[in-house]
Amino acid sequence: MLDADKINDLLPQTQCTRCGYPDCAHYAQAISKGEAGINQCPPGGAEGIKRLAQLTGLPELPLSEAHGLEGPRTMAVIDEDWCIGCTLCIKACPVDAIIGTNKHMHTVIEDQCTGCELCIPVCPVDCISLVPAHRAQPAPTGWAAWPRELADQARQRYTFHQVRIERARGEQEARLQAKAEHKLAHLEEASKLTDPVELDKKRAVIEAALARARARRQQP
Repeated sequence: MLDADKINDLLPQTQCTRCGYPDCAHYAQAISKGEAGINQCPPGGAEGIKRLAQLTGLPELPLSEAHGLEGPRTMAVIDEDWCIGCTLCIKACPVDAIIGTNKHMHTVIEDQCTGCELCIPVCPVDCISLVPAHRAQPAPTGWAAWPRELADQARQRYTFHQVRIERARGEQEARLQAKAEHKLAHLEEASKLTDPVELDKKRAVIEAALARARARRQQP
């Protein structure tokens, strides 16, 4: 089996999912297992395929048109006049390149945007557009438009994003578990039910939910 980490090192880390996988790391794992071709990454383009072919020993192929076309790098821009502050784009951004709070205008940090386009379909008011990242013409594409330094920075931000999301999920689950345990301990006072049989049914439901929550938190 090929080394997935070495393959991932050669991917642009835009986390755009155009390869058909949830992120660059999963695509690298699929290549290492022989489950995906080395020509499914539009941001990496022809140069990316060449690098992957040299590493893996697999034949160099044209970019798969089913996964997209190689093109100039773009960046997301949010129209201030239309943004409603829904935060959906913030949640969608894999590298935390969008800042803002609920019901306040959001802004894209230009030098951190990977051009993944994942923020565009989630915007309910269609206030996000793409602009060229380079003014020079003809604009560079593939690795010429996205140097190794930017890819490394994007991977670091994606890793932090995953850790942050997982931590927030764990904290939310802990809050809900504490709330459920408190309700269970004070079920008679907290519930409008007075029938002992109905109270027992309610208690059983809460205990089952708590058991499932504990099991999820114990999973690796």
